[in-house]
Amino acid sequence: MPTVDLPQGRVNYRVGGPADSALPPVVLIHGAAVNGELWSGVAAGLAKRGIRSYTPDLPLGAHTIPLNPDAGNSPRDVARLILDFLAALGLTDVTLVGNDTGGALCQFVIDTDSSPIGRLVLTNCDCFDQFPPAPGGVMVKFASSPRRVRLFAPLLPWTAFRHSPFSYGALVARPLDAALTRRWVTPLADAGVRRDFARLMRGMRRTDLLDTSTRLASFTRPVLLVWGTADKIFKPSLARRLADAFPAARLVEVEGGRAFHPLDDPDRVASEISGFLVPSSP
Repeated sequence: MPTVDLPQGRVNYRVGGPADSALPPVVLIHGAAVNGELWSGVAAGLAKRGIRSYTPDLPLGAHTIPLNPDAGNSPRDVARLILDFLAALGLTDVTLVGNDTGGALCQFVIDTDSSPIGRLVLTNCDCFDQFPPAPGGVMVKFASSPRRVRLFAPLLPWTAFRHSPFSYGALVARPLDAALTRRWVTPLADAGVRRDFARLMRGMRRTDLLDTSTRLASFTRPVLLVWGTADKIFKPSLARRLADAFPAARLVEVEGGRAFHPLDDPDRVASEISGFLVPSSP
């Protein structure tokens, strides 16, 4: 897997699709406690359609390389890291795509510096004061301490727990891959990863994302919302409200989709992104 050195530390990333693609690059942003593998199926679908994509493993708790000890890791700090990632790879006119916490990070990105972003795609994600959404506030408060994360870690090797409605199971409509979810939780055995994760949790404040939402109207470039309708966490009413916050947004509802519908139905999501980039494409 390639890596890039940023001011905050070294970041792994995945890249797919033709290097000589004439289409704008797509950058896929995952949420907390998962890595870029959430987007693997979508990236494959984009590659099949001639689109090059980049997927960083962000320092959100499932990353394998801790940040520099002095690096900040609030959501706004991670947005800055994403912008540094784009700059380091020379990516411009980017189609930025976010899911779950990653959607909130995308909103912080365009609020910080929208110049490299040509289009925005948001799937089911945090928005307005849903940061985190209920009942995620309990988890965020608990995980804001590396010591508490370490105490919680013995539960994570149990597949039944990881796939339960109290964990990743609440976010999907289809059975999860146990090997994948194990890769998501294994990095928390590292003290540096636990430190980064706790810093992220401490930095999550509803007021910050709500404040950012008051400036979404300043992003006048095209926006696509691809939203699963069966999500009990990020409900369709949030998507409609989010679409109204942008001047040039279109909402596509995915029947039966839950929060991780990019994992459940990656080809559908890839098709929607492809059609957004090239309206005549299949």
